[in-house]
Amino acid sequence: MAELPIPELPPALSRCSGRFTISTLLGPEEGGRGPYAATEGASCDITHLSGSTLCTRTFGYNTVDVVPAYEHYANTKGVGDAGKGRPSLADLHSILKPDPGHLRAPVADPQRSNGLSEAGPEEAAGELGKAPAPEPVRFGWVKGVMIRCMLNIWGVILYLRLPWITAQAGIALTWLIILMSVTVTTITGLSISAISTNGKVKSGGTYFLISRSLGPELGGSIGLIFAFANAVAVAMHTVGFAETVRDLLEEHNSLMVDPTNDIRIIGVITVTVLLGISLAGMEWEAKAQILFFLVILVSFINYLVGTVIPATAEKQAKGFFSYRADIFAQNFVPSWRGPDGSFFGLFSIFFPSATGILAGANISGDLKDPAVAIPKGTLMAIFWTTVSYLVLSATIGACVVRDASGSLNDSVAVGSPGCEGLACGFGWNFTACAQRQSCRYGLSNYYQSMSMVSGFGPLITAGIFGATLSSALACLVSAPKVFQCLCRDQLYPLIGFFGKGYGRNNEPIRGYMLTYLIAIGFILIAELNAIAPIISNFFLCSYALINFSCFHASITNSPGWRPSFRYYSKWAALFGAAVSVVIMFLLTWWAALIAFGIVIFLLGYVLYKKPDVNWGSSMQASSYNMALNYSVGLSEVDEHIKNYRQGPQCLVLTGPPNFRPALVDFVGTFTKNLSLMLCGNVLIGPRKQKMPESRLTADGHTKWLTKRKIKAFYTDVVAEDLRSGVQMLIQAAGLGKMRPNILVLGYKKNWQTASPQSLEDYVGILHDAFDFKYGVCLMRMKEGLNVSRVMQAHADPTALASEQQASTIFQREQGKKTIDIYWLFDDGGLTLLIPYLLGRKKRWGKCKIRVFVGGQINRMDEERKATPKPTRTPCPGTVSLSCSIKRFDDLIAPFRLNDGFKDEATVNEMRQGCPWKISDEEVDKNRAKSLRQVRLNEILLDYSRDAALIAITLPIGRKGRCPSSLYMAWLETLSRDLRPPVILTRGNQENVLTFYCQ
Repeated sequence: MAELPIPELPPALSRCSGRFTISTLLGPEEGGRGPYAATEGASCDITHLSGSTLCTRTFGYNTVDVVPAYEHYANTKGVGDAGKGRPSLADLHSILKPDPGHLRAPVADPQRSNGLSEAGPEEAAGELGKAPAPEPVRFGWVKGVMIRCMLNIWGVILYLRLPWITAQAGIALTWLIILMSVTVTTITGLSISAISTNGKVKSGGTYFLISRSLGPELGGSIGLIFAFANAVAVAMHTVGFAETVRDLLEEHNSLMVDPTNDIRIIGVITVTVLLGISLAGMEWEAKAQILFFLVILVSFINYLVGTVIPATAEKQAKGFFSYRADIFAQNFVPSWRGPDGSFFGLFSIFFPSATGILAGANISGDLKDPAVAIPKGTLMAIFWTTVSYLVLSATIGACVVRDASGSLNDSVAVGSPGCEGLACGFGWNFTACAQRQSCRYGLSNYYQSMSMVSGFGPLITAGIFGATLSSALACLVSAPKVFQCLCRDQLYPLIGFFGKGYGRNNEPIRGYMLTYLIAIGFILIAELNAIAPIISNFFLCSYALINFSCFHASITNSPGWRPSFRYYSKWAALFGAAVSVVIMFLLTWWAALIAFGIVIFLLGYVLYKKPDVNWGSSMQASSYNMALNYSVGLSEVDEHIKNYRQGPQCLVLTGPPNFRPALVDFVGTFTKNLSLMLCGNVLIGPRKQKMPESRLTADGHTKWLTKRKIKAFYTDVVAEDLRSGVQMLIQAAGLGKMRPNILVLGYKKNWQTASPQSLEDYVGILHDAFDFKYGVCLMRMKEGLNVSRVMQAHADPTALASEQQASTIFQREQGKKTIDIYWLFDDGGLTLLIPYLLGRKKRWGKCKIRVFVGGQINRMDEERKATPKPTRTPCPGTVSLSCSIKRFDDLIAPFRLNDGFKDEATVNEMRQGCPWKISDEEVDKNRAKSLRQVRLNEILLDYSRDAALIAITLPIGRKGRCPSSLYMAWLETLSRDLRPPVILTRGNQENVLTFYCQ
């Protein structure tokens, strides 16, 4: 087979997206032409198309088909929505009528002629006479993600607490704390990388990534918690900055008020300045971040240089002696001190320094290619910051002793008596302050140890300023952007106000102000060691949810979960989630319970409210997979009478469900939460004409059922007539063992005036149901079931009132009435089962069930044992029938052949084309059965006039021997003049009840 010649493509015609490289094939004669360029001297390949129908030129010939275009897949539309410019299936394989607007052509743009544009046609076209809008600022993976994450990770803890943690936990356990934190953040980084490669990423950061990939249930709770955690992190980093400035003021005896209030004053001023930088826009914020990054790098180099410079006497007095093996050995093991002196206490203080990994993902809308930038930048940032933490802990632990006085007068000769401690070997005696625990310097006491060790102290101070301010600035930007996207989706009430954006970058100014106020509230605490554990809990909770969400999407095989990131593992995600939860409870169990309580509340709220969004939730996928697995598993379960008793599976011939609400309510009442209910509708007419109607109305009928709180499925078929459509439904409805076994339909009230063929079809449907081993439940109401006339404005008001009353009868409380069951024949128990199930419902709970059976009086005691609980009453023997018999004869008179008891051949000839006609012999042979219906109607009128519901065993007419008109006359006579709703039920002659336990 010959291959298409593929010319060498310029770079503009080749596009790499994740694992796929997309190239556009152009014939030599098509270069430079847009996808909808005009054609010359050629016609479409479908001869029925008019000249006004749009054609495209593809692979050298004209066709209405179009090549794959990027914009067709750019939006997450609902299933079945047509793409812009893409012809429908009918356009391709059906005969088209001339229609100038049949296909929608995208606006031609030579810059996007390869069909791989980022913007839709409306955006590309613009408005005539207007200048194009300025392009928003976009960042790559280095500037937008790696540097931003590194700055957020390198925060206040690095400079002000890591040396102190090293002194407390020792180098070994400090490394363990670092590696534990990095394990959690790395696994979370892998999960975020997977989410970011799961589809096109827009603004909204972590919340957008998770909610669009995994659904609003998890995305909403994670987004809200993460936005709050970032707002509190602004306060933590700002307090760290203020603490450093306070220490500088204290060294020069220049405190403004007192140490605590100075932190508050400096913190509020600082966060206000940072707010101004954020409001200036992302471009200014990015420039500030680069400046901070350079300052921190210079401070690191300055610190490392300082560790190898020989220590001066002043630095030795503060505990710095350059690299010493015995100092490293002593600092390698822990020395717990103070209230925070425990492994998990220190872990809770350190962990926030590893939580900046989502700083890049949180500005996903400002990245050039988030699917590439987020994985690459985030993982690189984690690697380099981890290296820096390990190096810093090891180097400072090898250079500085834990306790030092800072006094030059404490120098002694090596080996002096009375001197204790490691410093004695270096000529310094810190014994006095160490024993009194009053030393001001050393790793355990002096938070500014890095500044003291460095070659030039002010550069470390500048690094502290850079790290704290950059982290605070990153959190101050991240929190509002995540919160803005959450507010716009309106998953939670009362927060929509904060969703408004301003400027070309759609800046969340209102979100900035809210974050600012939250930050000030926590800045007033003015204690870094108190704020850090709060953040640790919320970040750990967020990471646990992120990892669990990814794991959940993986194990449920969510159709919307197809990440292209190759290093993602669902088991690693589960491990990360489990570790995060365990650490949360080990840190502060009560705070962990509060955090999870908030998450459960937020998750439950979204599940309860069911917001009007559809992003392909993993919860939906999980529900689908569970339902599918259970449905398949049912195939291995043997049927049992008690399982049938759990609830009949009903196929209800409702037509449009809103046309027969009483029938829907009746079946929905006893099947709700118990069994299957399918509302079937037969669309009669040509398939080509009715299929569009089916597609347009199906969703509306399903929504009507949901609004009416009916747990049922809706299905329709297109058929040439009602009976063949019902046959399709009976045979095809259901799935596996979840198939209907009862056909429920309304009584044909107009059978006497309807066309004879419709009468024949109606009775034929009952015979078809029995042929397919279905039970039958036929419902009759005095007012009728079809309330479609209610929807017509010209209907009679009196009729409207009665029909509206009939449409709600099964939604009302029934009070202390009776449910009367006339179990006339042993049909397997279905006549008894349906009213019994109905009586268990709340609205029918006060009704007393009465069972009437026919038979001999001397068998009543025996039969009562087989029918426990309900009351039984024997039927009377004789009733005056003359008037009722005359009414029956008048009922069948229009349908009689009046053949004079001729032979069968003559009767068949007379009935040719009229199978519903009744011969004299058939009237005579069925006289006893006809009289039985007359007699039963009299009994019903006497005993059940005030019942809430009457259930009767449905009589059966033998197929081919009982004309449809005679059978309908029986049903009419049996249920005539009864005020309560009547259900005529016949099982398939197989048991649906048992009073045995096995």
